[in-house]
Amino acid sequence: MAKYYCILFDADNTLLDFDAAEAKALAETLVHYGIEPDSQTVETYRRINAGLWQQLEKGQIRREKLMTERFTRFLKEIGAAGNGAEMNRHYLEQLSTHPDLMPGGVADVLRELSEVATLAIVTNGFDRVQSRRVKGAGLLDYIEEVFVSEKLDAEKPSRKIFDAALRTLGVENKEHVLMVGDSLSSDIQGGENAGLDTCWFNSSRAENPGRVNPTYEIARLEELYEIVMEPEELACVGQKNRRHQQ
Repeated sequence: MAKYYCILFDADNTLLDFDAAEAKALAETLVHYGIEPDSQTVETYRRINAGLWQQLEKGQIRREKLMTERFTRFLKEIGAAGNGAEMNRHYLEQLSTHPDLMPGGVADVLRELSEVATLAIVTNGFDRVQSRRVKGAGLLDYIEEVFVSEKLDAEKPSRKIFDAALRTLGVENKEHVLMVGDSLSSDIQGGENAGLDTCWFNSSRAENPGRVNPTYEIARLEELYEIVMEPEELACVGQKNRRHQQ
């Protein structure tokens, strides 16, 4: 039996390539509203958006505030007229149409892991956007449930979203649950808050400032095999890979 029989994955920049999706959706939105999506303009939006998400994760603002404020502040800073709330709705609609996967055979990894463990996604964001992107990426064949912060009214790193996910999945023994994600402050801290083992997906090999200490650290999703599986299960994966290479 696998060491972990339930794996909770973050979505953005763990399974789904949020950076690529955001770049496309933001450019489409800016062009739609007659704004040139040059590097300085894009960076202005990203700075404002990142600051608001940090406040949201700390419980300093509500989700509704973020949705209305980010483009309102953006328009004000670049000196452009427009309705920030309307612009935000258009952006989310565009974002939902870009189910870009992270490089590295995400679907293959999930397929293998789904044979030995229950897989679910726990993600911050907006329900329609995240659920549509996960479905569009073809991941629902391997994922049991998608838990989105908007629907559960709790953002990572709050343990509330993890507790709700585990209740729904019928998981009682947290010792066999692993949280995998790219964000130390959201995914790893959230997993710790919920009493779970954690795995930091650090594909860029960034330095850990040390405020949060994951149980494991990986640079490629395939490295989860050795963390999750027993030796005989690993051997089966190796045999499959050799057959595919022949």
